[in-house]
Amino acid sequence: MNIGYARISTNDQNLDMQIDALQAAGCEKIFSDKGISGAKYDREGLNNALVHLREGDVLTVWRLDRIGRSLKHLIEIVNTLKDRGVGFRSLHESIDTTTPAGRLTFHLFGSLCEFERDLIRERTNAGLVAARARGRLGGRKPVLSSKQIQIARTLYENNTPVAEICEQVNCSKATFYRHIVKVS
Repeated sequence: MNIGYARISTNDQNLDMQIDALQAAGCEKIFSDKGISGAKYDREGLNNALVHLREGDVLTVWRLDRIGRSLKHLIEIVNTLKDRGVGFRSLHESIDTTTPAGRLTFHLFGSLCEFERDLIRERTNAGLVAARARGRLGGRKPVLSSKQIQIARTLYENNTPVAEICEQVNCSKATFYRHIVKVS
């Protein structure tokens, strides 16, 4: 069975063009989402389509971006379909995972996505190394300044109650114990 899925991002848009294309492609049943972003993983229409699919069925979309904005999400969906024995077809990009050429095209997309993620990771790490070489440290700014720590230690050594110390240096008890008691 050929199952269609259509989606529009805003309620001002119209599903007609997608539904017409899916019907022309032979979709016997069409599920849809209206006014829902493709970035959302949880979509009622898509979830219903995925539940409805059986082994040997094909999920058809008008364009790849109708099923997901993220290539990672798209690959997850298609791999899940493949594991269930369900094909995937995108009309606009002419991808059909029920054919060898369609599977190759889809896997090329996946490889390019993985390559891009690796490049981003390498650039991020190189940027962090360069920043450290210039004396910059990553992470959050310290909650307590050195002056606040010094005041808190002095008060703690003079047996001032912890609640009062925290109020004076403006920190939580957890922060106090993490920075003052641990070091003392």
